[in-house]
Amino acid sequence: MKAHRITLAWCKLLWQTRLGVILQSVLIGITTGFVVLAFRLALSHGEHARSRVYAFLSVHSPLWTLIWIAVIVALGLLLGLLSKLRPMIKGSGIPQIKGELMGKLSHRWLTELPLKFISAVLAIGAGLSLGREGPSVQMGGYIGKAISRLGNRSPAELRFLMISGAAAGLSAAFNAPLAGVLFALEELQKHFSPLMLLCAMAASAMGDFVSSHFFGLAPSFSFPAITPLSLNHFPWLIILGLLSAFCGDLFKQSLYLSQSLYARLGIPPILRPVLPLLVSIPLGFTLAQTIGGGHELVEQLALAQYSVLSIALFFLVKLVFSGLSYGAGTAGGIFLPLLVCGALVGTGFGTVLHTAGIITNIEIVNFLILGMAAFFTAVVRAPVTGTVLILEMSGNLSHLGGLVIVCLIAQLACDLMRSRPVYDVMLYRLTRS
Repeated sequence: MKAHRITLAWCKLLWQTRLGVILQSVLIGITTGFVVLAFRLALSHGEHARSRVYAFLSVHSPLWTLIWIAVIVALGLLLGLLSKLRPMIKGSGIPQIKGELMGKLSHRWLTELPLKFISAVLAIGAGLSLGREGPSVQMGGYIGKAISRLGNRSPAELRFLMISGAAAGLSAAFNAPLAGVLFALEELQKHFSPLMLLCAMAASAMGDFVSSHFFGLAPSFSFPAITPLSLNHFPWLIILGLLSAFCGDLFKQSLYLSQSLYARLGIPPILRPVLPLLVSIPLGFTLAQTIGGGHELVEQLALAQYSVLSIALFFLVKLVFSGLSYGAGTAGGIFLPLLVCGALVGTGFGTVLHTAGIITNIEIVNFLILGMAAFFTAVVRAPVTGTVLILEMSGNLSHLGGLVIVCLIAQLACDLMRSRPVYDVMLYRLTRS
């Protein structure tokens, strides 16, 4: 009995040390990994179910379409009600995490975590142009906050554990452990200590381990064999970086304008999700690639050859519909929609170069990948995270030099345009509302 008490005392003492904080981060990473794993599986089933629904509706009586419209309206009202009951679950969730870390906001993790999970699955599964990364990061932050209650931690250590959960959330969402660490440091923390770095690395690695154990070690995007871009074509990356900066600013303005329009039109918050969901119905019949997150569209762009006009149409629809979806105020992120828009910009630019005889057909996919990184940098203003995220999601290091150049150009162009980071603006709007 005495030996048992001594062991217990030593365990408690160990738990209070720096090693204990790291072990707690490991626990946070594992827990977040399982939650995000369930989230990704639910989204996958939801998106498959949506595809089957539209396939069914396209060959059956219009009466079924009317029934689907009624279901969509009811679903929109439910999403609006959930957002009204717990306003902190609205939108991406990353601004909310930043707000709590800055002491401006506070989460109620016990009730908000399951509601965030359910709301995001329903919204994305039904067809809104939203992504899984924001909810994954926020749910990781919730778990970090919950598990941080185990032990008497200093305020700094509590922040570390919450940031670690956020890093694990992004890592598990995209099988990108290094990007999860960098995002936590570049976007959430801004400055870091060795302990902060170790906590984020431990949680991110565990989140990726759990996710990869089910989804495998393959990168998020399945691209054909990539031929390294010739150095002779690198000057064109300057134009791609500038174009991505301009289009990325358009993407941000579409989000801000949509939020403002819903308020100016006086649409009650509970009704707002209904509008983009109704818009998703005709899109589901005509441009199914533009609804939902858009993961499949990126892979289609890498495999099939589209005309510049088709790519421009996809970009315009995805841009407007993403703004309409996000402005409605239901749960869902913007990473995946912005990556789709970046892939469209890069593919369109590469297609123009191919048509002009400057590059070969197989080199267009390089511009697709570079466009995603540049667009991410333009919107989020996190060039290091953007570079590493796209490297991990594409699973190829041959375009590392091009990624660095195009992200640098996009970052500098946004500085000259005074285009603010999207999550800073969203946090400002959130705290002012």
